Amino acid sequence: MLLSLFLEIYTWILIARVLMSWFNPNPYNPLVQFVLRLTEPVLAPIRRVLPSMGGLDLSPIVVFVALMFVKRLIH
Repeated sequence: MLLSLFLEIYTWILIARVLMSWFNPNPYNPLVQFVLRLTEPVLAPIRRVLPSMGGLDLSPIVVFVALMFVKRLIH
């Protein structure tokens, strides 16, 4: 139950990260820094492994798929 809640919250934080990449918010905003601090450690290793897609960052999609897989495993 607690893990499921954590995964759901992290999914929403990841959605916020994707939306922030579209709007280019103030990087000094504490909320923006919080979201970046929570998501970058997960996204950066995936970015290093995935091939470049012409500036398109596919790492959030990989994390979304992984989160969905883990959610299904625990239910």
